[in-house]
Amino acid sequence: MTNKTTLELCKEGINAWQKAFNNQDAAGCSAQYTEDCIMEAKPLGIFKGKKEIHACWSNIIEQGFADVVYSNVNWEPTEDGGYILTSSWEMNKAFGVVHREHWIIEKDGKARLKSDSFEIQGER
Repeated sequence: MTNKTTLELCKEGINAWQKAFNNQDAAGCSAQYTEDCIMEAKPLGIFKGKKEIHACWSNIIEQGFADVVYSNVNWEPTEDGGYILTSSWEMNKAFGVVHREHWIIEKDGKARLKSDSFEIQGER
C-alpha cells in the first residue's frame, strides 16, 4: 500500500511518459494510457485505445522527434478524484500545448491517462 497522494501518482505518470518518450520508447509511452483512452493530437487526428495511441507515438518517434520538456505545468483536481494537467511543451523538432490530460488512478495504484488532448503549434 502506498502513502503517495493522487497528485504525486499523477506526477509519476507524466514523468514516466516523458522518460519513455525521451528514451524513444513508444511502448513505454502507451503504457501510460488507460485501455479505452482517447487521445486528440491536433492536427494529427484522434486515436482511440492503447493500440492506436502506440502507433501514433511510434510514428512520431520514428520521425526523429525527441527531448520533450514541459513548462507552465498546471494541475487541477477533478470530481472523479483524478487530475487535469495543462502545460506548454517543446522538443527538438516541434512545440505546442497540452490542452487537457485527464489522469486517473487505476486499480493497480498507477496513474494513467483517461484522455489526452494536445496540439502541435509549430515546427523547429
